[in-house]
Amino acid sequence: MDNLGLFSMDMGLGRMESFWERRGAPGVPVVHVVGTNGKGSTSTFLESIARENGVRTGLFTSPHLVTPRERVRICGRMLEPEDWTRLANMVLATPGGADLTYFEFQTCLAMLAFMDAGVDLAIMEAGLGGRYDATNVFAPGLTLFTPVGMDHEAVLGSTLEAIARDKAGAMHAGGTAITGPQEPEALAVLEEQARAVGATLLHASDLIGLVPGTLGLRGPHQQDNARLALSGWQIAAEMFGRDSDPEAVAAGLAQAFIPGRFHCVRPDGLPDIVLDGAHNLHAFKALAHTLEQEGVRPQAVVFACMADKDISSMVPLLRSMSDGPILCPAMPWERAARPVDLVKVLGGKAEATDGMATALQRVADLPGPVLVCGSLYLLAAFYELYPEFLSRNSR
Repeated sequence: MDNLGLFSMDMGLGRMESFWERRGAPGVPVVHVVGTNGKGSTSTFLESIARENGVRTGLFTSPHLVTPRERVRICGRMLEPEDWTRLANMVLATPGGADLTYFEFQTCLAMLAFMDAGVDLAIMEAGLGGRYDATNVFAPGLTLFTPVGMDHEAVLGSTLEAIARDKAGAMHAGGTAITGPQEPEALAVLEEQARAVGATLLHASDLIGLVPGTLGLRGPHQQDNARLALSGWQIAAEMFGRDSDPEAVAAGLAQAFIPGRFHCVRPDGLPDIVLDGAHNLHAFKALAHTLEQEGVRPQAVVFACMADKDISSMVPLLRSMSDGPILCPAMPWERAARPVDLVKVLGGKAEATDGMATALQRVADLPGPVLVCGSLYLLAAFYELYPEFLSRNSR
């Protein structure tokens, strides 16, 4: 896997199409989740709802935090190491399998796992974009669009319209799509693409009002993610002839869990830690709103991000979240922004540290809470130190 390169990208569906031409069409019903922010949460809500309704589910999300096995779940459970290895070898044994990019490899492995397990429904989270994303090769029966925002501009385009156009390419002729809240420019592109390909575009807000019951994921923005997931479940249940039980739906919403989404934990010897994968301006606005709504005022922030992010747009919000120090640990990823560069941009109380362990030592005597944010890869460094918090039962 290391030889494939975690961050290597070569956009286009040619390799994926060739791989599945050789293996044969998977024949697994797919719901495709596309957008900039909220894809993981929406996918998790939908999978949990479907599973509670008796559906044998497959879930593919990215990135992983500690092990690639996190990306693929059957009925809520990760693959066992021996099963993951067996499926990885199946990918490599397929002509063209060794030529796949890292994300393509993981996508193919996930679909082989879903076929192997005989799932009733696969929920596939897009990695980046839509039209040329590896997950778009499966011609889904239903596509869900979470909010489209500015991110990955170097790959998808420098304007919201350009980014939305790439993501809108995930719609297929005659298919059905549901969108969550969108900026007017992004919504116009989605509507235009739906007309162009003859797809039906629905609005989650027209299908579901206030989402009932308790949500397993915290934050006001999760209401939108849950609404989109519940809308997707209603349409998917109709498409695939499944019954929907209101009590099972409520249980699915309440039990949904994904690490790193306003995830509050208390490690031994440390203050309360709030872990959130916010990594762009839209996500930071949602995080700031959640902190306010939850009445949480961090005593310090641990922050790192990728060098290709619009860091300057996030700085005012980041500074406003805490009066304490902002610690910028070094990360081993090739795309990571250097701590010294982050400190220059952040100014004030920003400090560079050697890594996550050092940053946590620095805040150990604070009363807490401490916010860790800026990148899921930064959160991965925390979960590697405290893997017990990857589990729902250890929240």
